[in-house]
Amino acid sequence: MNTVNAATAADTSVRGGAFYRLVWKWHFLASLYVLPFMLILSVTGGIYLYKPQIESWLYADRLTVAVTGEALPLEDQIAALEEYSGVTRLRGIMVYDDPARTTRVEFNDTDRVRSHAWINPYTAEVLASTPRDATLMRMLKKFHGELLLGSFGTKFVELSAHWAIVMMVTGIILWWPRGKRNLRDATRLPQGTGRKWWREAHLFSGMFAFVLIMPILITGLPWTDVWGGGLSYVQTQTGQKSLSLRFGGAAPKSSASEGDTIAYAQVIEIARDQGIVTPYEMRPPRRENDAFWLRSASVNRYDQTEIVVDRYSGEQLARVDFAENPVVAKTVSLGISLHQGELFGPLNLALNTIAALLGVFLSVSGFIVWWKRRPAGSLGVPAAPEANLSAGMIVTVIALMILLPLMGLSLIFALVLDWLIFRRLGWFQGARPTAAE
Repeated sequence: MNTVNAATAADTSVRGGAFYRLVWKWHFLASLYVLPFMLILSVTGGIYLYKPQIESWLYADRLTVAVTGEALPLEDQIAALEEYSGVTRLRGIMVYDDPARTTRVEFNDTDRVRSHAWINPYTAEVLASTPRDATLMRMLKKFHGELLLGSFGTKFVELSAHWAIVMMVTGIILWWPRGKRNLRDATRLPQGTGRKWWREAHLFSGMFAFVLIMPILITGLPWTDVWGGGLSYVQTQTGQKSLSLRFGGAAPKSSASEGDTIAYAQVIEIARDQGIVTPYEMRPPRRENDAFWLRSASVNRYDQTEIVVDRYSGEQLARVDFAENPVVAKTVSLGISLHQGELFGPLNLALNTIAALLGVFLSVSGFIVWWKRRPAGSLGVPAAPEANLSAGMIVTVIALMILLPLMGLSLIFALVLDWLIFRRLGWFQGARPTAAE
């Protein structure tokens, strides 16, 4: 009986060690792909959190002016812009409740370049006009989301987010107290020097990163092409799509096709009467039967009410309040607000800033730990049992194909390469562990 128990205990110990090594290997291999992207996304995302503050500094000469009487009608300001650079499409007008703020207009110029202009509301002077994609924060956003490579680049960013989730999950398993290492050891400040300190610092920072970065990774998925596109399809099929009319959809039309268009000021007055929170983003009608669309551009999602106003009669044709959205649509929107550091004010901004700094440190410390432990002339893949294509692996791949499609495809691709090439060349295999290990 004692012999059986001893054998069982030994077997459990070996299987536990094998599992740890397998997790370590997956963590290592995921990191090979993820860490460069994590460094890029942490830096760009961390900077983008402070877009309002950065733009207030960059564009201080065009955001505010001296208040000199009554503001001119928005129509006169748009006419000045048309004379200044030409307008082939008027995309939107931002109106603030601060009388010192300039009017910001988004439009297509005569070359059909999407641009932003800032207009003095008291003189109709166009203070500046800049192509949208030439603004610093827009370029930073595009680099963050697509590496400036368009839809091709978004796939790499999305794939890195998927594998980053794997890296985080395997990382927290590696951090979890086991053996002689208790919870106190796992949560104490890094000890020692050299590689030992870097390894402990990597584990210690990873503990906080799991809590702070995982929500950012998950809330960023709705923006992606494949995962986000799939979510959008599911929302449409299940009646969980956002009710927002911001991008067209089923927005009602004006009731007549002739007559005089009401003044922009009347649309703004309707919004104020409806108690809609400033600032306002307003889109004038383009075609004869189109209507005015206006929304609150408040960072508080629950304030982001939209209205549609008949261009001829001034009748309110539709109103959409954020709270009316289906549960999934609201959850996705609030998740995006969390991702942008806006959901719960300065604390959200501070936590996301810490998450960005942790992302940078994890990327750097992960590289240093690998560099210090790798054998000379070797990649230093952790020793682990081979991952055979068992029933469990097949189920895992299918689940990943459903939950994280790009990752599932990349995993299949990696397994095929491993079977056809890597095992024959001895790449990414590591030394075979023994029972003594």
